[in-house]
Amino acid sequence: MQKSENAGVIGKMMILEGMILLIPFLVLPFYWNESICVWNFLIPAAISIGIGIIISRLKIKICFLNSNQTVVFAWLYGFLLASIPFYLHGGLTPVQALFESVSGFTTTGLSVLDVEKIPHIFQFYRSFLQYVGGVGFVMTMLLFVQGKESVDLYEAEGHPDKLMPNIGKTVKVIIMMYGFFLIIGTLLYFVFGMPLFDGLLHTMCALSTGGFSNRMDSIGYYHSLPIEVVTILLMLIGTTNFSLLLLLLKGKIKNFCQSSEIRFLVGIMVIVVPFMTLFLSKDNHSVADSLRLAVFNAFSATSTTGYATCSYSEWPETALALMILLMLIGGGIGSTAGGIKLGRVCILLKSLLRSIRKKMSPDRTVILSYYHRGTERELLERDSVEEAGTYAGSCLIIFVIGTIVLTFFSGCTLLEGAFEFASSLGTVGLSIGVTNMETSAVCLMIEMIGMVLGRLEIFVLLKAFCKNSNL
Repeated sequence: MQKSENAGVIGKMMILEGMILLIPFLVLPFYWNESICVWNFLIPAAISIGIGIIISRLKIKICFLNSNQTVVFAWLYGFLLASIPFYLHGGLTPVQALFESVSGFTTTGLSVLDVEKIPHIFQFYRSFLQYVGGVGFVMTMLLFVQGKESVDLYEAEGHPDKLMPNIGKTVKVIIMMYGFFLIIGTLLYFVFGMPLFDGLLHTMCALSTGGFSNRMDSIGYYHSLPIEVVTILLMLIGTTNFSLLLLLLKGKIKNFCQSSEIRFLVGIMVIVVPFMTLFLSKDNHSVADSLRLAVFNAFSATSTTGYATCSYSEWPETALALMILLMLIGGGIGSTAGGIKLGRVCILLKSLLRSIRKKMSPDRTVILSYYHRGTERELLERDSVEEAGTYAGSCLIIFVIGTIVLTFFSGCTLLEGAFEFASSLGTVGLSIGVTNMETSAVCLMIEMIGMVLGRLEIFVLLKAFCKNSNL
């Protein structure tokens, strides 16, 4: 195996991540009194950009065995760099600052900040981290990197579909789509009564399935059904595969509706929402209120966005169990969502049904199953089932271990530990109260490990740290 030594890619990545820290300056013309915060961003940004330029110009060799290691390095470097402004601002320990950064870039949404007391520039910064993390800064970097290496990096970050003939055009289409939805979402929020600044932040985080809010009560702060509907639509856009979104924008509604992922998502909601409504209605909620809570929070959990309209501390355990299941399943493959992913779970269920039908059929009966990707119908092969089963099994093992460890160190109940770690591993961000400003550094580290595993996906990390990249 040959080693890849590309100073240009690493240098451009460091420059790009340094420039991300400068974007919050766009807020300053509207909040001049926060100019004192400039240095919190300018110092780490200047250092990162400077080092990136030096590496690129002097062609300093940084050796990576494969593209997965480059991707992992890019994300880990991004976590550390983005945590510096939080720490310099004061009030957070290094672990808390890193937690806020990891939660932002992984589009998780768990937080240790009192978001209503921090400056507007930091409120924007948190949301922008999620917006960039949702699209992926490796993908963003590919606007400046072309050739075979760009293909490897694109696939290594977990993007399976190529929407256009080459990666450069694919990245441009994806970024343009998200820019378009950002404008539409912000305007819709504004029309239905949300302040323009709040609307911009919530649109960025809904599209990236991130869930950061500048309100402690999240979407529940606004007590508005239209705002909840807009949020659900944006969360659905964020949790939908990029290739399926392109079909929708092209008006190919039939192909979009034929997708196995979309049909599976609809099926899950049809089954889960009535049960969740029933469980909540038995807990002193009216049927109408229970239905409203069930619909919004079920979509928030499945899309792995993490916006909430209520506190979960008094929810019945049966409803919480359904939320944990939805957080583990997650959103669409190739989208900004986390979790095992709808596509993998759908493949496993199709394989299970095929096995049952085969056992109930006469010998030598051939039973075929198909998986629809929108415009294509693929025969369900053994390799696809094996990949889905391996990934789902790995996630469940990590979930069990993480739940036990978090429960032990936090002192919470097993259900609370399962809810919180499922939220971390699925990069959801919903909390039952375990994660707050008083949470210990050990618990925050456990949750950060779950976030990273959920966002980068387990196989990417395995390929990055194993000697044999073909593992």
